[in-house]
Amino acid sequence: MTAPLNHFTPITVEVALGERAYDIIIGRDVLPSLGARIQALRPGVRTAIITDRTVASHWLAATEASLAEAGIPTSHFIVEDGEGSKSYAGLEKVSEALVAARIERNDLVIALGGGVVGDLAGFAAAILRRGVDFVQVPTSLLAQVDSSVGGKTGINSPHGKNLIGAFHQPLLVVADTAVLDTLSPRQFRSGYAEVAKYGVLGDEAFFAWLEANHAEIVRGGAAREHAIATSCRAKAGVVARDERGDRVRAVLNLGHTFGHALEAATGFSDRLFHGEGVAVGMVLAAQLSAQLGMIADSDAARVQRHLVEFGLPTRLQDIAGFTQEGLADADALMALMAQDKKVKRGKLTFILLEAIGQAVIANDVEPAVVRNFLQAKLSA
Repeated sequence: MTAPLNHFTPITVEVALGERAYDIIIGRDVLPSLGARIQALRPGVRTAIITDRTVASHWLAATEASLAEAGIPTSHFIVEDGEGSKSYAGLEKVSEALVAARIERNDLVIALGGGVVGDLAGFAAAILRRGVDFVQVPTSLLAQVDSSVGGKTGINSPHGKNLIGAFHQPLLVVADTAVLDTLSPRQFRSGYAEVAKYGVLGDEAFFAWLEANHAEIVRGGAAREHAIATSCRAKAGVVARDERGDRVRAVLNLGHTFGHALEAATGFSDRLFHGEGVAVGMVLAAQLSAQLGMIADSDAARVQRHLVEFGLPTRLQDIAGFTQEGLADADALMALMAQDKKVKRGKLTFILLEAIGQAVIANDVEPAVVRNFLQAKLSA
């Protein structure tokens, strides 16, 4: 598998959902085309941009200029950075701002930001006037390959990650790969965990390509766009077959059952970014799969080795403040996992591996096995 040589032509990935189908536009410097694309889809529309302070300092003016050039009236509302905005209080502020801006049912909300902004703005759009369309303009690698695609929106509860939300598909996703140049190295690495996930769960050839080309993805250009487009195609294909996660979509949660519990244990703080939690969770899932005899130990080690090479945490002990807030307590982590959205009738669902590139849904893993596995990893 090789990356395309020309990265000047935007790549379009379709999310095939019938009447609710939409395109993901991927390319360097595609943000200036946002206004024209919206105008073509919704002539005469008004918009409201939801963003955070950091993204606003870099990209709000360019976004507003694109809309103005297309003759689209807009307003904006800025939330604080971080997971703290993905809360009941944050949802209230955004919802009231949209009402004050007189956004009507035939208008558009624009989510300009990373996963927090996309989830929060998308959920506010889903409930505003019983449903207003929105456009995703993801500005982090994680958002471009994962959270902006598929229609999952929501906020966090003190009990767990993304427990309050709705399925609400965007009208359009515009992923400008140039905006990723402003990310901190840690933010970029965090997003890369979701890129690697697509290879681990369903495409061994892509994972092998990532092993050989991950440095080029950091540098940008064709390799970055190829990785993002391949990830989006993978997710779009799964979403098209199972929009609401009743069947195959659950495999996209590889690493997330463990990862979400770790995020909750660290208080949804900067101690552990989402992608970092997924990285640790993905390695734990691979190691649990090996313990259960589903894959070889060498396969689990291969997954861990690649994530370590990219600079991601892969062990529980790698998490800042490891001994604090339940991280060193297997029973506390099990209690947090019991709040996961994939729990059915009290039974945990894990995404495990039969091979690199072949994830399976496992809802018959005994809790005692998982608890003992975690205890062993905590003691390692």
